[in-house]
Amino acid sequence: MIMCPLPSASGTGRVAWVHATALRLPMPPSICAARPYSVHVARLPYRPSYDLHKASEVPNTLGFHLRGFASNASKSSASKGAEAAHKLESESESAASAASSPDEPQSQNPSSSPTPSSSTDTELNWEDKPNFHIDKFTELPYANFGVNQHMIIDREFKEVLRQLLWRFRAPIRYAFAYGSGVFPQSKGDPATEAEIKAVHPKAPVAVQKAQDGSPKMIDFIFGVSYTQHWHSLNLMQHRDHYSMLGSFGSAAVSHVQDKWGAGVYFNPYVTVDGIMIKYGVVNIDTLCKDLSEWDTLYLAGRLHKPVKILRDDPRVRLANQINLLSALRTALLLLPPTFTEHELYSMIAGISYLGDPRMAFPTENPKKVSNIVNHNMLNFRRLYAPLIESLPNVDFDDPACSKPDWIANTDAVLKIQQDMDPIKRGNMVRRLPKAFRSKLYFEYQKKFQIPQLEFDKMIEENKDEDVGSFKRQQGGGFEQRIAQDEPEALRKNVRDVIKRTIGWPSTTQSIKSFVTSGFRRSFRYMGEKIAKYREGTKPEKSEEKSS
Repeated sequence: MIMCPLPSASGTGRVAWVHATALRLPMPPSICAARPYSVHVARLPYRPSYDLHKASEVPNTLGFHLRGFASNASKSSASKGAEAAHKLESESESAASAASSPDEPQSQNPSSSPTPSSSTDTELNWEDKPNFHIDKFTELPYANFGVNQHMIIDREFKEVLRQLLWRFRAPIRYAFAYGSGVFPQSKGDPATEAEIKAVHPKAPVAVQKAQDGSPKMIDFIFGVSYTQHWHSLNLMQHRDHYSMLGSFGSAAVSHVQDKWGAGVYFNPYVTVDGIMIKYGVVNIDTLCKDLSEWDTLYLAGRLHKPVKILRDDPRVRLANQINLLSALRTALLLLPPTFTEHELYSMIAGISYLGDPRMAFPTENPKKVSNIVNHNMLNFRRLYAPLIESLPNVDFDDPACSKPDWIANTDAVLKIQQDMDPIKRGNMVRRLPKAFRSKLYFEYQKKFQIPQLEFDKMIEENKDEDVGSFKRQQGGGFEQRIAQDEPEALRKNVRDVIKRTIGWPSTTQSIKSFVTSGFRRSFRYMGEKIAKYREGTKPEKSEEKSS
């Protein structure tokens, strides 16, 4: 904005507001008093800096003396927003450094990690009473908590991804990049320059190198504090990212996001800085609830696999650690006493695809899970090895683990064993996410034919989610009966609950894409998925040679 004094006939000074070429007179004092928070002042922090510099190009045809205007409050707000974003990125960098240390496998063992808290009970039993009201990383249960979530990728590629976040003036509180555009899932023939430009018009060398010559759209998830406010700002800056729904304003966009599907709004096939991306927007509260309770498993399932966190948040890190432990426990319930880490990671990666409608139709690569695990064994090991070491009922049982560099040695497929003691397995059932556990309990209430009154009384006695209750989440007789069920029956019931949890949110989310992305981009996305399905059904080259 530009402010200049406008002399009046009476000699008293009046103020005129000049924005670009528009001249705006002040409101009368009565209106100003009624509207102390002008919408124009509120938008100042989100206006690009070049608008202010362009003011010098405005012709001074009125003979006014022009001077730049920026209130201290506006400067402070913009500065604080940038400072907060830099701090979140700095925390991500620190966590990634800690995750790359030689002591990484023990990073999630509280007893071997220094902690700012003096309470041993709090350190060891943080799952029993997680504090989701934290806003600082120092309030996490112990030092280096959750650093296993931070994957290590090429530094130049990481900086390119971070710079993309800064192209959005709307505040992004938590962000991660995921999918085959960040973590390759196959090795194909090198793409031609024309093929690369068809995806990324001006792809930096770091992106081409990271994608191994096979260009793919890069997927992001943005966690935001206020959905409608975020879309309001983003619509002003990036209206072309939205479908026709954006014409109805941020209220309509946020309503469709929060009320339909899994609470995520995707804008696919968007080009930013010459790179094609797809970004999904989710409210932080929705994200944390899904991570900690598995009410939809839509985003929780994505975070079961390696992702690159670009901006971290303490509350999300806490919720995601619960999510990863829940995925590990669910997989252990489905696995025999001894198994390989490849089988474990495949089981975990497959959880989110069990109820995905795309897997039931020719719209997804049928070999997707095996491709994800085979090409990301190191990342899966970084993600889950510290959690395996922290649990009392499972451990690596392989001589290769005695070597100092065993984490980085992906040539060795390690063996794992778990304790099948019904008490310990009953405890695992008890510690499954709340919404998911309730569905599993209902399945076994029907199977064991437990009367409703008796079932309600039993659940009430074990209830620990009430405020002020600090009971340890120990499994009782009911949970032990579930854990002792026939392996095939247990697997079937757990898989059915997973399908029921994921099925409807994922289906409605897919239908919602025709509204949020538009029909043209939705059909383009579907066409690419069908092409991946056909690619996945082709025999491998090695199989062709052997035959």
